[in-house]
Amino acid sequence: MLEVKDVNQFYGGSHILRDVSLTAPIGECSVVLGRNGVGKTTLLKCLMGILPIKSGQILLDGQDISKLSPEQRVRAGLAYVPQGRDIFSTLTVEENILIGMAKFNSKKAKQVPSHLYEIFPILEEMKYRRGGDLSGGQQQQLAIARALASEPKVLILDEPTEGIQPSIIKDIGRVIECLTQSSKMSIILVEQFYDFAEQLADNYTVMERGQVVDQGQGREMPNKGIRDLVAI
Repeated sequence: MLEVKDVNQFYGGSHILRDVSLTAPIGECSVVLGRNGVGKTTLLKCLMGILPIKSGQILLDGQDISKLSPEQRVRAGLAYVPQGRDIFSTLTVEENILIGMAKFNSKKAKQVPSHLYEIFPILEEMKYRRGGDLSGGQQQQLAIARALASEPKVLILDEPTEGIQPSIIKDIGRVIECLTQSSKMSIILVEQFYDFAEQLADNYTVMERGQVVDQGQGREMPNKGIRDLVAI
């Protein structure tokens, strides 16, 4: 389980995150919502150690990881799919996935686990093609597969539906549901597509101007008018 406690972060003199707290339990999809510019991506970068926090704590299974480097957090069990995917365009699909296994010993890191190709069959068909030759939706699937290759305790997804065709959005939603139901990891999802977020949310957090303004169970979202709260 990942716990965020009273996290503050600054850009120069600007107070970007203000006492942000949330919990991402194992076996649940924890959705973070809010309009553009409210600090959602900043929060994810703080979780991964890409940005430092000024104060507060980030706990993984009760252990404070707030001072760990991004590499150390990956080894501890965090995996991050950033907005824009950041795949390696000149490497093959298979090579991209193997990079996600860098924390394992050399023997284990030489072969893509078969279950990843079962989750994303299109990637097996294209495993020898360069990442840059894939469509945007296929690249998003590749980015998620690369993150899953590290066998994370916490999977962090930033806007996975951005610029993706509807058929692949459905595939990604199906994968997230299956991962949640497996009860092996926590999933933190930042998402602008409200319907997608509501469908997947076991719990939700709404941010506004760098702070949490509402939290609750996913099933409560329609009755609490969360769609109107986060509408752009």
